[in-house]
Amino acid sequence: MMITLTSLDELKATREALDNLKKDYPNLFDKLLDMVNLTRAFQFKYQYMGCLIMGEDPGENTPNYVYGSVLRLYKKELQKLKDDLDSEVLKQFLTKFRGTGFAKISQLVLGMTPESLVGASSIR
Repeated sequence: MMITLTSLDELKATREALDNLKKDYPNLFDKLLDMVNLTRAFQFKYQYMGCLIMGEDPGENTPNYVYGSVLRLYKKELQKLKDDLDSEVLKQFLTKFRGTGFAKISQLVLGMTPESLVGASSIR
């Protein structure tokens, strides 16, 4: 588990960039929101989703005891996001705000306020 300490300024900057992403790339944002909701519904770690989007090895964040069919469905849905014409924009965003952490970015995508996410987090 990774503990991420995030400042309010960092979170506000991330929120602002997310708002711009939503405004400039609404389809891309909707696909991201769908993936965040799916990740949450399956109780997967946001870190797992982030690693898959970035093409990185999720390692210990890979879900255990999950049916292959569920993982295949998840990855198929994730591929729609990765196949988006603007997916590079999302990767640049995630790279820039890596310090915020995939979990907090995901919570911001879900509409949580930066103020509610300040401090230590152990959400994965």
